[in-house]
Amino acid sequence: MGNHFEDALFKDIFSKNKSQTGNLLKKEDVEIKGSAKITFEDDEVDGTRVILKKDANDSIKEIKFVCSCGQTKSIILDYSE
Repeated sequence: MGNHFEDALFKDIFSKNKSQTGNLLKKEDVEIKGSAKITFEDDEVDGTRVILKKDANDSIKEIKFVCSCGQTKSIILDYSE
């Protein structure tokens, strides 16, 4: 048995039904787009949490800044070119 830890991969899902209301997703309305790794970094001085969302190849897909007051700002990176 190895003594190493592997990063957890989460599935990225996309809802095909834009007119959906509520929190319930039906299987036929969801499409799996890939997988992602999510890491959290805290800034002790400002109370800001930085959430990095990476793909399976460790390329950063999204950077989200979460303030202790609850406001969020996101930067989404597209490597499609």
